[in-house]
Amino acid sequence: MELKLIPIILAGGKGERFWPVSRLKRPKQFLCLDGSGRSLLQSTADRLLDLAGGWENLWVITSEIIAEGVQEQLPNLPKSNILVEPQGRDTAAAVAWATLEVAKKYGEDVVVGFFPSDHWIGDVAAYNKTLNAAVQQALFKPSIVTLGITPNQPATGYGYIEQGEKQGYFNQLPVYQVIRFTEKPDQATAKSFIATGNFSWNSGMFIFQAKVVLAELAKYAPQLLQSLAEKGRDAYAELKKESIDYALMEKTQLAYVLPANFGWDDLGDWNGVERLLKGDQDNVELGTHISKNTQDAIIYASDRDEVIVTIGLKDVVIVRDGKVTLVVDKNHTQDIKEIVKSLHNHAELKHLL
Repeated sequence: MELKLIPIILAGGKGERFWPVSRLKRPKQFLCLDGSGRSLLQSTADRLLDLAGGWENLWVITSEIIAEGVQEQLPNLPKSNILVEPQGRDTAAAVAWATLEVAKKYGEDVVVGFFPSDHWIGDVAAYNKTLNAAVQQALFKPSIVTLGITPNQPATGYGYIEQGEKQGYFNQLPVYQVIRFTEKPDQATAKSFIATGNFSWNSGMFIFQAKVVLAELAKYAPQLLQSLAEKGRDAYAELKKESIDYALMEKTQLAYVLPANFGWDDLGDWNGVERLLKGDQDNVELGTHISKNTQDAIIYASDRDEVIVTIGLKDVVIVRDGKVTLVVDKNHTQDIKEIVKSLHNHAELKHLL
């Protein structure tokens, strides 16, 4: 049986924790952060292309400010397959609108998958096997299948999914009913989750038949669905910001989880780059770096002709892009977002956004 999946890439994020390299018109998903020569968005499209059966079945939903950049990044993607949100309204609106548009073209029986544009996947063969299993589950019974990442540490930066009763196997992979989705926990709670062996990280990847999610949205988010069904993108001005987790996944009784183990990182900040590239090197160097007694640093320069020299430093991130230099302790990279927010209040610095 040929398994047809219509992948939709969620590409509207800003990636502010990668500032100053990530900017409004050049967000994180447009960057190459793993040394592969392909941006995160391009790598995501590359992975999904075979499952989609070609460019004509691959879709991207993105923001107005970077829609042109998406076309430049993915020149083979039909322009009609790029859905442009006039305003950011979080993932509930994006999932609802994109599902409606895809169902118009392919019918409501089509299996749709949503995939963040800025994640790293290590084992593409295992990834494809997992997605095929998710498609089989979605066709077997009304399901909203999410991929749960097997945790390797008590991380506090992700939401968690608690799995319940095993429902069966597809592609030799177990599928479980979801008991609950939880918000990002504190350290003690994360440790207790992992100790049970019944929790996985919420990857933000979902697979389902269009008709299933449209029916569930009609039940749990009727106003959102009705506005988008009637007005399409013109509805955005009246929509509230809401995540798909809050609007639907925490309420539906049709959520299933496939615990996935294919090498995954959401690259949430500069420390994600270190997780990918450090190996046994003293430092991670994406740029020309001369050092003496510098350990466990992350160095990035957009211009390879620029040289960064460090002496006696440890656990720092140094990023050089254009006329901006960022120096931050690795334990404070989450705070970069606050700096970006503060730039909005300084008219003379807004060009740095």
